[in-house]
Amino acid sequence: MNHLQPADYAVFLLYFIIVSGYGYWIYRRRKSAETNTKDFFLAEGSLTWWAIGASLIASNISAEHFIGMAGSGFAMGLAISSYEWFAAAVLIVVAVYFIPIYLKNRIYTMPQFLAQRYNDTVSTILAIFWLVVYVLVNLTSILYLGAIAIESLAGISFTTCTIGLALFAIFITLGGMKVIGYTDVIQVVVLITGGLVVTYLALQLVADKVGVPGVWNGLLSLRTHADSHFHMYFPEGHPHYSVLPGMALVTGGMWVNNLSYWGCNQYIVQRALGADLKTARSGILFAAFLKLLIPLIVVIPGIAAYVLYQNGTFQEAMTGSNGAVRPDNAYPVLMNLLPTGMKGLAFAALTAAVVASLAGKCNSISTIFTLDIYKKFFDKDASEQKLVRVGRYAVVVAFIIAIIIAPMLRSFDQVYQYIQEYTNFVSPGVFAIFLLGFFWKRTTTRAALTAAILSIPLSVLLKFWAEVMGLFGVEAADIPFLHRTMWVFCLDVALMVVVTLTDPASHHNEKGLEIDQKMFKVTPSFIAGSAIILTILAVLYTNFW
Repeated sequence: MNHLQPADYAVFLLYFIIVSGYGYWIYRRRKSAETNTKDFFLAEGSLTWWAIGASLIASNISAEHFIGMAGSGFAMGLAISSYEWFAAAVLIVVAVYFIPIYLKNRIYTMPQFLAQRYNDTVSTILAIFWLVVYVLVNLTSILYLGAIAIESLAGISFTTCTIGLALFAIFITLGGMKVIGYTDVIQVVVLITGGLVVTYLALQLVADKVGVPGVWNGLLSLRTHADSHFHMYFPEGHPHYSVLPGMALVTGGMWVNNLSYWGCNQYIVQRALGADLKTARSGILFAAFLKLLIPLIVVIPGIAAYVLYQNGTFQEAMTGSNGAVRPDNAYPVLMNLLPTGMKGLAFAALTAAVVASLAGKCNSISTIFTLDIYKKFFDKDASEQKLVRVGRYAVVVAFIIAIIIAPMLRSFDQVYQYIQEYTNFVSPGVFAIFLLGFFWKRTTTRAALTAAILSIPLSVLLKFWAEVMGLFGVEAADIPFLHRTMWVFCLDVALMVVVTLTDPASHHNEKGLEIDQKMFKVTPSFIAGSAIILTILAVLYTNFW
């Protein structure tokens, strides 16, 4: 059944025309994007602070948030917001300490950093890891979640949705980073506006259901009728402890998870690598402010759907074919209740989030493949024009793979957890390699190789720890993945330290980066903005702990 009316399609068509037309205009203004790799992959010197901040959020927020995080909000509540709120704090750390190092040392890709700091072997191993994770986990899951949401909302077949989303994203991606960056500004406005509309309606429905009219009363009613969903801390023994285990949220794996994602991730860092330090920092701080808003537009609707479900609403819509509750259906179900016209806006918001994230992710896939694989191993003398052309071919191939794999994700209950868990097979080792590479000049190539090679086996071992110990007749509990993340990170750091101290090459290591203490100084306005963000976070965690 088609759930959209002509007015909804008109709103969506307007959005499509504005984004496509603006993107094409940006592309035509700078024809050098066809031949210059730095412009195509980085938009060097072209993005303003607000474009950088908007692009960071647009690339990060996607269907995995609107669908996956809302689903987790339905299932476990506000605690899932830690991924967003911690990101706001981590972005401040990245802006102060990570970005200056990248810019000072003219780093354009994360594998380039590894090659410059260690050697080509470390760079290639991690480049392959990133390409595999970006294509098979991130790109595929974003496409899958976007497709099931649009299928539910518009009645369009899943296959048609995946192909349509891929084609739209390809159109944006082929224009290069400048087109992505500036169209992301429109995407962010659309996705936040549309997201707030869904939140408003959800709270209004809750208020009407409990008999206390008013959106604010609806918000207050959520805590009254779902108090279990307004706690940030899950003690051991809690049903959701394995997903968000207690103090790991503030002292453990959540930090490693976020610092790796925001500070060592081509997909994210790439937005700031073409700017000067002041512009990059301002853009990242702007993104941190926007991050504080995300739970309001994705997690709160999920909790609202839970309250409505508990009161007898959405019983059939929230139930899968096997009779089990499907948390990831929460957001699409709410979207279907929007009035004509508003549903078109929500449809555009969801599409904006999906397409912006797909475009950003695929641009990074293209950048790593072209500059760190193709140019290095297949054609060292390739011209700028040829490299850009290869980058565009890589975009198309990556989307073909994602379209083929996306239907396989239907077997997962909460896809957001799938994304977090399997991405974290790589994250601890990556962060260990980057952190010691930044701040300990003695760290050797052999140490980095040790972490790169052992990170995934260690993650797999700890994932199946109970089963492994069972083989020896020892009873052991499963280890929550955020605890595994911290354990693997600590083991990687320890191994790197031991290998470095026992490696004769560490005494005359000339691979250290250029670092000056003055790089880390920040402006008074940056300090003020950071203080406001950290104060808001302190209030939120104090209130909901």
